[in-house]
Amino acid sequence: MKIDVLTLFPAMFAGPLDESIIKRARESGALDLRIHNLRDYAHDRHRTVDDRPFGGGPGMLLKPEPVFEAVEAIARENTRVILMSPAGRRFTQAIARELAQLDDLLLVTGHYEGFDERIREQLADDELSIGDYVLTNGALPAMVVIDAVTRLLPGVLGDDESAKEESFSPSMPGLEYPQYTRPAEFRGMKVPEVLLSGNHAEIAKWRAEQAAARTRERRPDIIQAVNPQNERRL
Repeated sequence: MKIDVLTLFPAMFAGPLDESIIKRARESGALDLRIHNLRDYAHDRHRTVDDRPFGGGPGMLLKPEPVFEAVEAIARENTRVILMSPAGRRFTQAIARELAQLDDLLLVTGHYEGFDERIREQLADDELSIGDYVLTNGALPAMVVIDAVTRLLPGVLGDDESAKEESFSPSMPGLEYPQYTRPAEFRGMKVPEVLLSGNHAEIAKWRAEQAAARTRERRPDIIQAVNPQNERRL
């Protein structure tokens, strides 16, 4: 998979995307990741990429000229161009799975007060937000999307079944059940007996019950979204 990122802060990507699963994905060739500096597409002496909004108001907007030039230079025929923006649809595991089926993404990260609207209208295939809060720029959200998508690529996790048994996966639409490892008792805290029983049917039942209870307690919004007519089924 190819992922390009257009950003004003390329140095922010150097650490997080050179570690762990993403590093291995890049080394194996499963992920071809390239970071592009938006200022390379501004041609005045100050490499200007922003200007004041027409009509007044606080802050600055990203200008259309450098963004259009950059996207037209970077994007290929099948590239899906995604703006990282608070105005986008909220990023979810389902969207991560959707994007992982594609071959070519270009993530355009915002800054200041956002984008000139013509960028949205003419360049963007989609807009994504990672949550209802304000960040300094779109670099961190882009990293979140890259991480979530990369781990779904075939062979990246080593065991492709791992991604199928996680929270928000199709087989587990709610939160994941509690998990334990050795020792069986630690500081008086014991692992539930059912997990030591070897009875796989009972273990599966316990895990489903625990996952449903945890989801009801912590994320009732998920229950409503998954099963609005009958909450008890989750």
